[in-house]
Amino acid sequence: MSTLTGKTALVTGASRGIGRAVARRLASEGARVGVHYARDETAAEETVAAIEAAGGSAFTLRTELGVPGDADALWRAFDEHAEGLDILVNNAGIAGPGLIHEVSEADYDKVFAVNAKAPFFIIQKGLGRLRDGGRVINISSGVTKVAFPGMISYAASKGAVEILTLTLAQTLGSRGITVNAVSPGTIETDIHPWMADPAAKAHAAGFSVFDRVGQPADVADVVAFLASDDSRWVTGQNIDVSGGSGLGI
Repeated sequence: MSTLTGKTALVTGASRGIGRAVARRLASEGARVGVHYARDETAAEETVAAIEAAGGSAFTLRTELGVPGDADALWRAFDEHAEGLDILVNNAGIAGPGLIHEVSEADYDKVFAVNAKAPFFIIQKGLGRLRDGGRVINISSGVTKVAFPGMISYAASKGAVEILTLTLAQTLGSRGITVNAVSPGTIETDIHPWMADPAAKAHAAGFSVFDRVGQPADVADVVAFLASDDSRWVTGQNIDVSGGSGLGI
């Protein structure tokens, strides 16, 4: 029997990249997966098709994050397909490049609205649906580990997610719900088109002790562990999934 048989999961931003890999991995373990997306319906349907082709079960739900009422809209869409939740993966996020003097107030607000505010209220408004013994897994980033001036607003938003993770772990422990974060390093997805340049990709690979860039499956496998009963004694943690990036700094 697969480890997540009978469970229902929701993965935000699951139409591509890390989110798609997480959705497919959870489905391979038996979970029925809600594949959330904001705009790219074709990509979301491709995620579901891949899950179903492998014998799994999934459904799509479309809501834009980072706008007023986003959490309520997401849960209304979810409720059309499922009555309860066991695993919530807050993966959706946007980049926020720029040094501090280059970041506009509007850009800052957008990054925090999607990366920090949306997960906060998705969790808050989903607690009534999340079953005791459930799992909340927040995708953070390796940019919180070192000074990264060129992504200052993004890094700050992910720092907020990590504190949210720590605090909620204590709050929800009485219900047997674990809350953890996962912090990927550089992952090869379509949101990093610069990796098409072999020199740039090789430079990024050099940050890892394994001398390669990460793949979405590297992150998805760790998320699957945190979603399973094997992680029942792990909560309030931020697991580095960067291939040892920065160990020599």
